[in-house]
Amino acid sequence: MKNLSVIASSIVIAIASTHALAKVSDAEIAELGQRLTPLGAIQAGNADGSIPAWTGGITSAPEGYTVGDFHIDPFPDDKPLFIITAANYKEYAEFLSDGQQKLFETYPDTYKMPVYQTRRTASNPQFVYDATKRNAKTAELIQDGNGLKGAAIGIPFPIPQSGVEAIWNHTLRYRGQGVQRNGGQAAVTAGGDYNVIGFDEQLMIKYAETGMTPERLTEENILFKFKQSVTKPARLAGTALLVHETVDQVKEPRQAWTYNTGQRRVRRAPNIAYDAPGTQADGLRTTDDFDMFNGSPNRYNWTLVGKQELYVAYNSYAIHSNNVTYEDILHAGHVNPDLTRFEKHRVWVVEANIKDEFRHIYQKRVFYIDEDSWQIQVADMYDNRGELYRVGIAHGVNYYDVPTHWSTLDVYHDLNSRRYLAIGLDNEESMYDFTIELDDREFTPQALRREGKR
Repeated sequence: MKNLSVIASSIVIAIASTHALAKVSDAEIAELGQRLTPLGAIQAGNADGSIPAWTGGITSAPEGYTVGDFHIDPFPDDKPLFIITAANYKEYAEFLSDGQQKLFETYPDTYKMPVYQTRRTASNPQFVYDATKRNAKTAELIQDGNGLKGAAIGIPFPIPQSGVEAIWNHTLRYRGQGVQRNGGQAAVTAGGDYNVIGFDEQLMIKYAETGMTPERLTEENILFKFKQSVTKPARLAGTALLVHETVDQVKEPRQAWTYNTGQRRVRRAPNIAYDAPGTQADGLRTTDDFDMFNGSPNRYNWTLVGKQELYVAYNSYAIHSNNVTYEDILHAGHVNPDLTRFEKHRVWVVEANIKDEFRHIYQKRVFYIDEDSWQIQVADMYDNRGELYRVGIAHGVNYYDVPTHWSTLDVYHDLNSRRYLAIGLDNEESMYDFTIELDDREFTPQALRREGKR
């Protein structure tokens, strides 16, 4: 892998294994909340001060914010320190992924990265930090890394010993207990044309439920339940998807159902996984691209490469704002760079290589995971010739009413077609509702049928 500056640290290890070699020690766990943040990041800043120390992240909402509003930018007076362009990107190559560099080469006249002061704003509630420390002692991978036990609510492996542990941390990062999302996605052509596909989505996170225990989670074997309904255009409205994600994915693989408005029937959908095409994505993402990566990790060998400093899309409140329209955001080739904000952060680097006995359109994937939140910020995807194929960029914000650091917009660039898919468009809709109280009865095939419409 090119341009990888691995940071020397006792907690940064390179293991080419799919499982942990040993449990972390009590002495290492005691560092959580001390030398390490409660979620396992290095609390101190970097040597040259371009990354500051983590001091708790955002712990209160800015003045003027009311729950239900779009999130006010806490740093309205910040200006770019400098701008990376096709003319100078090689000067910053050690802080860019291969995929990010390829974007400058693909769109030399228009793509740029405004780089701002780094602000380590990621934060979670105290009960998540407490659960993370408990998990660090008890969490274990099972079924060759295709499930886990001994964890609930918090990050399962805050001091990861393998790549697959780091990926489970991304999957199970705290995002509240339930959320209603209204918005959509747009598959943008090379010329800049697009149609917005509208979605209503509900995510019920059983793993983070109040009072959840590792024992109960193992017994129920459900991590979360996800329901998605298409709201526009009219010809697709009512089409729906229901997913139950399991803890032990060998004992019981992901369960999925679809509702088709034409047939007015609910059907099991065993192929909603891996490299099956994403919903109404015009072939620009796979099912397991959603949320940068989701689902069973069993088709890949996972390597924890180490850590590096990377420019990532962070504190992206401008592109999150309801003061901008989809037309403002969606430009030919890429989203409007004037609405983006990049900062230097430390990231875990995880490499996934396809196992000999499996197939996938991505032979290799490299994930860059924010150390402060476990959000995948960048994903470089390679085809079966070993060539860069797609690049995923997550534009993150702190939803400080929860609080959680989560992406507001995920963008998947297809380098061959010069098209991209933008997921999470909600600027012209209502803001995420993290206060919604969801019920298991709303996440059944029968409920999917009742809610379907022609």
